[in-house]
Amino acid sequence: MARQSHKIEGLAELDAALTELPKATARNVLLRVLKKQGAPIRDTGESLAPRLEGGLKQSYTVGTKLSRRQKSKLKKESMVEVYIGPGPHAKGVQTEFGNAHQAAQPHLRPAFDGNMDKVLSGITGDLGDEIEKTRARVAKKAERLAAKIAAGK
Repeated sequence: MARQSHKIEGLAELDAALTELPKATARNVLLRVLKKQGAPIRDTGESLAPRLEGGLKQSYTVGTKLSRRQKSKLKKESMVEVYIGPGPHAKGVQTEFGNAHQAAQPHLRPAFDGNMDKVLSGITGDLGDEIEKTRARVAKKAERLAAKIAAGK
């Protein structure tokens, strides 16, 4: 499986803002943004996937879960990782890359290439908004807790 990495300039401020949040909260913020922004790749891949028996089109997803085999092949590199593509069926790989009996019918690669710039810019925009919303929620929760403690004394 080929890996790609992309560098996004200007995320230092967002990263600093995330570190100010509790770890679990920061993780949830990142998951929400990545899942939302991965949807265009999923939708395009699903629309490009050939309609075959076995449900290749319907297996497209954006999520954090991998099959046991996929997990064994990948090393976790980040606190939050989101995967986009068809389910862990051999037909997904066979259809994407082809084999001795079948010509390649790429569906995920064109979806990825066609949406990557949009997704990366969407991540930077949404991440800032989500951090601000979460900060406001955390502050409100702290105020309620402080009021509750003060009323109890």
